[in-house]
Amino acid sequence: MTDAFAVSDAYVDEVLARSPLAATSFGIPGRDHLWDDFSPVAHDAWADLWQTTRRALAPHLDDADHHQAHAARVLSANLDEHLASHAAGDHLRDLNHLACPFTEIRDIFDLMDRSTPAAWRAITARLATIDQPLAGYRATLERGREAGRVAAARQVRSVVEQARVLAGPSSSWHAYPDAAREAGVDEAAVTTLSASIVTATTAVARFADWLEADLFPVAPTVDAVGPDRYARAADRYIGDDLDLAETYDWGWRELARIREEMEAVALRIDPGADMAAVVEQLESDPAEAAPSPADFAAFVQQRLDEAVHQLDGVHFDLPGKMKAVTVNLAPAGGALGAWYINPSEDFVRPGSVWYSLGDKQAVPLWQEVSTAYHEGFPGHHLQVATVMDRADVLSRAHRMLVWYPGYGEGWALYAERLMDELGFFERPAYRFGMLASHAFRAARVVVDLGLHLGLPIPDDAPLHPGGTWGFEVAVDYMHVVGLQPRDVATSEVKRYLGWPAQAISYKVGERAILAIRDELRDRARREQVDFDLEQFHRDVLDGGALRIDHLRERLLG
Repeated sequence: MTDAFAVSDAYVDEVLARSPLAATSFGIPGRDHLWDDFSPVAHDAWADLWQTTRRALAPHLDDADHHQAHAARVLSANLDEHLASHAAGDHLRDLNHLACPFTEIRDIFDLMDRSTPAAWRAITARLATIDQPLAGYRATLERGREAGRVAAARQVRSVVEQARVLAGPSSSWHAYPDAAREAGVDEAAVTTLSASIVTATTAVARFADWLEADLFPVAPTVDAVGPDRYARAADRYIGDDLDLAETYDWGWRELARIREEMEAVALRIDPGADMAAVVEQLESDPAEAAPSPADFAAFVQQRLDEAVHQLDGVHFDLPGKMKAVTVNLAPAGGALGAWYINPSEDFVRPGSVWYSLGDKQAVPLWQEVSTAYHEGFPGHHLQVATVMDRADVLSRAHRMLVWYPGYGEGWALYAERLMDELGFFERPAYRFGMLASHAFRAARVVVDLGLHLGLPIPDDAPLHPGGTWGFEVAVDYMHVVGLQPRDVATSEVKRYLGWPAQAISYKVGERAILAIRDELRDRARREQVDFDLEQFHRDVLDGGALRIDHLRERLLG
C-alpha cells in the first residue's frame, strides 16, 4: 500500500518532469536546456495535478506514523493554498517587480553550471528558445487582460524596465561568450552562443514592447490589492489567521521600541550625534565600507565562515556538507537586495548568498553583518540545508517544494536576534545595523498593511503623522525610518505593492517564534527544569517549513 512519502515522491517526479526550471534550481541534471510552459493550459494542468495529489494524500492525514501524517498534512495544506490561488485567478496577473515568471525566466541563468562545454550548450539552447516561455507567459497575461485581472501599472512598468535592461547593451548575457571561452568552449560553439544571445535579447525586447503597448494601457493605476486578496496572501505566506488591524498596531509599537534602542546605541557610536547623523556617518565614512564589490563579498564570506566555525558543535551540529556557503554578486539589472539560493539536493552545489548592489562601488558595512547572518548562517542556509538533509523524516516534496515566508523569513530574522544574544555584533556600528534591520522589517509591517488596506498613519508616527499612505509616503518611510538608501527604498515599495503580505512575514514570523520560545521557557520555569535553547532550535528546524499555526501546534501541543 502506498503512503504519504510515496505520494510525495510521485508528486515531486511530476513537478520535475513538468518544470525544467525546478530541476535546474535543485541541481538535477538532464533538463537544463528546456523551459517550463507558462501558458493558461499549463496552469490548468497544474491545478489538476494539485487536485489529484490532494486526494491521494487524504487517507494519510491521520496515519499512525507521525512522520507520514506530518508529510500528508504539510503537502495537503500547500496544495490547498495553490488551488485557492488558481481559483482566484492570481496566475492571470502574476507580473511584479521581484517575483514572477519573468524574473524566474531571467534569473535561472544565474543558477546554471558554466564550467564545461556541455553546460554552455544548455545555456545556448535556453537562450535560443527563450521565446517559448515568454509566449506562454504572454498568453496567460492576455487571458488575464480579457478577464479584467491585470497587475497594477507600476508593476508592469517595473518589468518593462527590467526587460529593457536584459535586452539592452548592458545585459549580463553579453559577457557569456568570453566566459564560455574560459570554460574551453570552441569558437564554433561560441559563435552559436553569440547568435542565441541576439535571439534571446530580441525576444525579450518584443515581450517588453507588448507589455508597454498592450498591457500597460489597461493596467489599473491603483496599487493596493484590498482586504480580500491581502488576507488570502497572508494565509499563503504566513499560514496563520492574522488579525490585520492588531498586526498593524503592533507594528507601530515594535517600530517605536526598536528606534528607542537604536538611539541608545547611536550615542555609543557618536555621543554628539543623533540617529540620522550616525547613519550618515556610517554610510559616508570610507573606513566603514568595503572599497569594492569584490572586497565586500570577501568580507561577508569571512563573517559566515567564522560564524560556522564558532557555532558548530556548540549551538548547532553541522554535517560537513552543510558547512559550505558561498557569497556571490548578481549580474546588473535586477531588483536590488540580497537573497539565498538552496544547495542542490546532493549538496554538490553548495548553498549560496547573492547580492545585487546596483552601481555601488564602495559598500557600507554597518548593516551587512546582520544581513549576512540572515541570508547565510545561521539564517536561511542553516534552515534550508537542515531540511535538505532530513530525507529520513521529511518527505521529498516538503524538503524541495514547500516554503512559508512566515516560517522561513521569521527564522532568518530570529537568527539575527540570536546572533546579537550570542555576542556576534562586536562593534556598536554592527549592532546598530542589526537594530536597523529590525526597524526596516517593522517598517515593512506598517507600510505593507497601510498601503494595501488604506489604514491611517497614527498621529504620533515618526514621519507624516496623521497622513495618508501613498507611494512617495511609503518610500519616505523606508528611506527615513527603514534607513534604506532611496533607490533601495523605492525598489522595496514596488516590491510590497506587487507582492502583498510577503514583506510582513519577516517580523510577524519572528514574533511567532519568539512567542513560542517564551511559552516554552515559562513552562520550563513552572516545571523547574532548564530550558534547552539548542533543543528549541532543533525542534523549530527539524519539522521543515511550516505554516505558523502548524509550527505553534507542533511545538506547544
